[in-house]
Amino acid sequence: MKYYIIAGEASGDLHASNLIKELKARDYAASFRCWGGDLMQQQGATLVKHYRDLAFMGFVEVLLNIKTILKNLAFCKEDILANKPDVLILVDYPGFNLKIAAWAKKNGIKVFYYISPQIWAWKQNRVHQIKRNVDKMFVILPFEKAFYTKFNVDVDFVGHPLLDAIANRTKTPFEAFCVQNNLPNKPIIALLPGSRKQEIHTMLPIMLSVIEQFPDYQFVVAGAPSQDTSFYQNYLSKNTSLIENKTYSLLEHATAALVTSGTATLETALFNVPQIVCYKGNAISFQIAKAVIKVGYISLVNLIADKELVKELIQKELNTKNLKQELAKLLEPNHKNKLLQEYNELQQKLGGVGASARTAELMLGYLK
Repeated sequence: MKYYIIAGEASGDLHASNLIKELKARDYAASFRCWGGDLMQQQGATLVKHYRDLAFMGFVEVLLNIKTILKNLAFCKEDILANKPDVLILVDYPGFNLKIAAWAKKNGIKVFYYISPQIWAWKQNRVHQIKRNVDKMFVILPFEKAFYTKFNVDVDFVGHPLLDAIANRTKTPFEAFCVQNNLPNKPIIALLPGSRKQEIHTMLPIMLSVIEQFPDYQFVVAGAPSQDTSFYQNYLSKNTSLIENKTYSLLEHATAALVTSGTATLETALFNVPQIVCYKGNAISFQIAKAVIKVGYISLVNLIADKELVKELIQKELNTKNLKQELAKLLEPNHKNKLLQEYNELQQKLGGVGASARTAELMLGYLK
């Protein structure tokens, strides 16, 4: 079968690449065309557009780039029609993908949606678009099935694909990891400032501002695959290291982490790393978001747990003083042990390994 897959972010690239791997294992005649990233391309998909050219964060930023977004939408529709896929698989990225879903439905193209947009947090009215335009939805968070059921939408809960990505890894010993990456043999505090230029520009300087207060630790920045090394050099000091495209390896060896809100918060929890969730964005965008978001937390960890497992420092609260105080607390053994117990309960809620395989089997079953 011919599959056309659209993912607009690094996390979507990861999960879509694992889905492609599982689909190939079951459909020997499969061909893939995609909007995504390097990981999808490595699985044999023809890459049409890289996600680094698609990511615009926040209300104001979207408005400033509206012409580019509209051009991408038009080009995407033309490319889908030209390639006539058996199914269009959309991976999260709702601002773009929901528009494509509506268009595809009108053009008689079968639409599967893998990884639901976070409509339970805001824009809940989008559930009606999904009900109208999506043939099958595959959700990865345990509370999402109940949410959709309230609107009489039948979805498949497949479990979280991050569990697969993490379970399949072989851990390198700490000393070897340090040697391989030219790091001193000191406990690591990982800094995950995000993948977009604007969020890195905002978050990283604040994260780095506490370095002098923790001389017994080394601070290591997780470089995003979408950014060049030269971009990070504007922020790094002599006491900081940068490791590119090795976020999971870094988390495997981190004692604690400062993490920009997003999928990375859940990844950090699944690696059992104590963390502080950080977020500071455009003031106007934040106020608009605050007015419409219907959940009490910004991190997936706290949303899934339905309580504050990890500290969230948002907007004005994200400053050097608070970050220093919360990081010191995080490094205390008693606090860390309690958090790790909570992480274990969190992982039990996520459905166990095998999400990518379950999704591939369900998709092929529906297509046949």
